Amino acid sequence: MKTQVKALIVGGGAIGTSIAYHLAKAGWDDVMLIERDELTSGSTWHAAGLLPLFNMSYAATHIHKYSVDFYKTLEAETGLNAGFAVVGNLRMAQTQERMDEYMLYASTAETCDVKYEWLTPDQIKDRWPLIETGDLKGAIYHTEDGYINPADVTQAMAKGARQRGVEIVRRLQADAFHWTGTHWEVTCTKMVEKGGNLVESDEQVVITAEHVVTASGNHAQRTARMLGIKMPAIPVEHTFIVMDKDPELVKWREAGNPEHPVVRDADNESYAREERGGWILGIYERGAPARFEHGVPDSFRADLFPLDLDRIADQYMAMAERVPSCADSGLKDDFNGPICYTPDGNPLVGPAPGLRNMWLAEGFSFGITAAGGTGYYLAQMMVEGEAEIDMASLDPKRYASNWMTTEFAARKNEECYEHVYILHHPDEERPACRPLRTAPAYDRQKARGAQFGFVNGWERPNYFGPLDAPDSFDHDARSFRRGGWWPHAVEEAKAIREGVGLVDATAFTKHIVKGAGATAFLDWFTCNKLPKIGRINLTYALTSHGTTRTEYTIVRLAEDQYYLVSAGAWSEYDADYLKKAIEDKEAEFGRIELQDVTTQWGVFAIAGPKSRDVLKEVIKDADPETALSNKRFPWLSARQIELGMCPVNAIRVAYTGELGWELHHPMEMQTYLFDLLEKAGAKHGMKLVGARAQNWLRQEKSYRAFGNELGRDATPLEADLPRFVDLSKEFHGKAKLEETGVRVKCCTLLIDGPDDADPWGREVLYAEDGTRVGRLTSGGYSVAFEKSIGMGYVTPAHAVEGTRLKVKMQDKLWDAVVTCDSPYDPKNETIRKDG
Repeated sequence: MKTQVKALIVGGGAIGTSIAYHLAKAGWDDVMLIERDELTSGSTWHAAGLLPLFNMSYAATHIHKYSVDFYKTLEAETGLNAGFAVVGNLRMAQTQERMDEYMLYASTAETCDVKYEWLTPDQIKDRWPLIETGDLKGAIYHTEDGYINPADVTQAMAKGARQRGVEIVRRLQADAFHWTGTHWEVTCTKMVEKGGNLVESDEQVVITAEHVVTASGNHAQRTARMLGIKMPAIPVEHTFIVMDKDPELVKWREAGNPEHPVVRDADNESYAREERGGWILGIYERGAPARFEHGVPDSFRADLFPLDLDRIADQYMAMAERVPSCADSGLKDDFNGPICYTPDGNPLVGPAPGLRNMWLAEGFSFGITAAGGTGYYLAQMMVEGEAEIDMASLDPKRYASNWMTTEFAARKNEECYEHVYILHHPDEERPACRPLRTAPAYDRQKARGAQFGFVNGWERPNYFGPLDAPDSFDHDARSFRRGGWWPHAVEEAKAIREGVGLVDATAFTKHIVKGAGATAFLDWFTCNKLPKIGRINLTYALTSHGTTRTEYTIVRLAEDQYYLVSAGAWSEYDADYLKKAIEDKEAEFGRIELQDVTTQWGVFAIAGPKSRDVLKEVIKDADPETALSNKRFPWLSARQIELGMCPVNAIRVAYTGELGWELHHPMEMQTYLFDLLEKAGAKHGMKLVGARAQNWLRQEKSYRAFGNELGRDATPLEADLPRFVDLSKEFHGKAKLEETGVRVKCCTLLIDGPDDADPWGREVLYAEDGTRVGRLTSGGYSVAFEKSIGMGYVTPAHAVEGTRLKVKMQDKLWDAVVTCDSPYDPKNETIRKDG
């Protein structure tokens, strides 16, 4: 057995074996995988083995598609049949709203080359007469997926890995991880079986590895404790049952008919597939408990939990109505086992927070479906530095360690489990574990009708609804079309365009970077010129591939002191990258001090033609009439001012594209400042404004958003932001940025869409001749142009102003035209307005 390797994978399920296989295939010839028990002994062995292409996430859809395609090649390479039954997947809908969900998904699927068909209830009945379709609206049908034997596909990937030189060692448990500064030392204990239990022996071995990947499945909490980090991967019970033979199904197959597709009865929270003349029925019910919050007991191996029939009774009865011929089939077997979850249902894939060369592949609720693609894209990240798709939405650091706890993860994972088949509205807000992080003005805003969104643990107003709204999470307002919140957002957007609005932007991530080496470091770390003292600049930190890693607004406070503001949803993601970059370059540039001041400073953004008038009411200055003029407070500058008794670091910038300021204030004085501004704004008609209206307004200005237009799959030049890239200086990622060129290009589109819906930023784009040319990354409604608006990426030839395109919404193509950059006020006259 080797004791020194380039990469060590911990965990021998489908995920771990896929990572080992793909690392070896990518060229790493010194890879090792260890498993504390037997391969497939974790969740893999009791997985149902379904391979659904359906997924509302762009990144996860790519991952699932790669898996489905990859599994079909394994037998030719390894000689092992993975048991892939390509029977297709029939996802049925009982309501029009469910069909709306499928149509939104389908537009995204087209951007990832995932094929699908639409079926009417009559067409379903014609093909599969055993299925009762009287209550259905229709279905979406995938022809290329189906189900697979989880153990067989894992063994096939393991064999493929061994053929490529990977060493796989069973019965070896990782017990400690130590980073030496250059490599990992992993202390491992050999496991032995005694009396049916797996126990630790007295024999230990230390394996040194340049890189370590954890794919520990249900043991993720134990892994997290050993690494000294937090991660929200906690299992939830999942039940599927095996039914006795269905006589009509037996007759159907004996007559030479094909196997049924996997039948997903989403509105009845279940799936079913054929199994030797009977049916397997899997259920995603309410009330399934989280398990192993603090670790898997030593006695738990390939074990299951007792079946709780009462918990799944409704779904069981619904199956008898959906396939009446199985009503008298008895219960043959049951599987109620732990399946790992995360609060948003997406796995944790990428670098571990705060650690070097430690990679996580944890929290897979659809592990068999995701295994192949995870191995492929994670291997790209490790070997090449980045994946070909933006993997940020799966990054482990999206759950920051300063607020994510075991209790939070367990309760949110239970909620996520029961939401597998609950409609996935794009404007959905789920209520479990909320409110958690609240800024001081939370109660005041809630009393004024705020309906809140969840951003990095924070409560942030999405919009302000009627004061008698049922709760703070707008359950009754959400929709795949224009939800009940839409008219409120329209009025808020109009308030900023025509008068004045106040936005709570407290969730922004905020850092101070200072010290003798700060200027040289930031000049290298970001691609734009650094601002002068008292001025601000928009800039980007790039990846090693020249793509966009983080967007910053930088305020220069002093010669070697800077205030960095970045997206609120990505606090630990940004902090980790910044901290590691400083550690790497401090010896070269000199002392650099980093402070995360996110929770010290609240932020209100005031914007609109009357915003200066409101601030004049409360600013304390020798000449309040000129204190906010262009001469004393020009656009893209920062000043320390006093509003009443509150000291404010004011920045003259507005994400809405109107005259406005960001008011960064001491968090403990937020309620005072809120009351002061609200009182002063009353005479000017100031309106409280939420994030949804702000999102529409920034698209009218073509302001790119990180996580939408800006990400690790496109450079700033592809985002069409050359004005923020200073090619006269050297900066991290510059060579790759120049080498990449412009493969695609970001543009803004005005859309003549349906009367009751706007794009969500997930839709496919076509040229007028039917050629697919790109996809939207943002979408919404424009109050300035009174039509839908969107931003997205297309081929450079189609990014020219005036180009006519088609956007797919609700399974129809709608006219769209590429407009100029910043279609609202393209000369920035309103934002620079003097007074």
